[in-house]
Amino acid sequence: MATLLEVKDLRTHFFTREGVVKAVDGVSYAIEEGETLGLVGESGCGKSVSALSIMRLVPDPPGKTVGGEIIFDGQDLLKLPDSEIRRVRGKQIAMVYQEPMTSLNPVLTIERQLTESLELHLAMSKTEARREAVRRLEQVGIPDPERRLKQYPHQFSGGMLQRVMIAIALSCNPKLIIADEPTTALDVTIQAQILDLMKNLSREYGVSLLIITHNLGVVARYADRVNIMYAGKVIERGTARDIYRHPSHPYTLGLLNSVPRLDLPRTEKLDPIEGQPPDLMHLPAGCAFRERCRFAIARCAQEIPPLRPVSAGHLSACFVAETLLSRAKEHAA
Repeated sequence: MATLLEVKDLRTHFFTREGVVKAVDGVSYAIEEGETLGLVGESGCGKSVSALSIMRLVPDPPGKTVGGEIIFDGQDLLKLPDSEIRRVRGKQIAMVYQEPMTSLNPVLTIERQLTESLELHLAMSKTEARREAVRRLEQVGIPDPERRLKQYPHQFSGGMLQRVMIAIALSCNPKLIIADEPTTALDVTIQAQILDLMKNLSREYGVSLLIITHNLGVVARYADRVNIMYAGKVIERGTARDIYRHPSHPYTLGLLNSVPRLDLPRTEKLDPIEGQPPDLMHLPAGCAFRERCRFAIARCAQEIPPLRPVSAGHLSACFVAETLLSRAKEHAA
């Protein structure tokens, strides 16, 4: 498969009166055509900011992408003029935001919000755009689309609004959809329906999917490959199978141990990650996870561990990654 998107050493910082917040600090990853990539981490680790950087939607000021490259379909998005990036947004790269109730304009009908991009990007007439809007609503499972087009966002449930957001994202046949925590505001049964819908549409149309989430269950079921983020950096990368069966970073191991499991006794206690994420304005020396890590060694306080291979296609930014990997393999056996 060909590489559709390649993010190279991306750095997006926020310049505030208190100091510089390094929200994204040297992030690199790639997405292949038709692939689903999961981006996982705690709140505040830089997941959403990295996605907004791809779309060139980071508010400036205070935010600014200060370094790196975002190569999409052979061109660096960071070097495009504003007029060109507007042609990319919506048409080639679409985004599904985490709060459907606040992402749509409350004073515009669903029809106007669906047809606007069709008229703008695909030069459709109002009649053609309306016909396509009906088709898209049918496609995402909204009943009686002709009637629902005339309604406003407040007349839809959260799950239905997220379906509308997906319909808008798909409307111009993009090559990449970025889903930023698309199920955060939805109940569990609706979450599964929305994610199944997105995955099926991705397969049907060959669209690449970047799913940003803190839900490890979502990643296990839907992602082909996974990037784990912490304090603005990718600290582990691999296939979903590698990440779950053989975690090789203490943070990844901590995330997995924090998830309730049905195969363990009900009396078994969760094993949470101790402490709090670091202040991105005042990161500690060495590894950012060191103060919360039960496997830390002296070297962790002096050097920032590089992201390096621990097996084929599996990378970890940890000095004791091999030890963790061998322990995970022994436990799996």
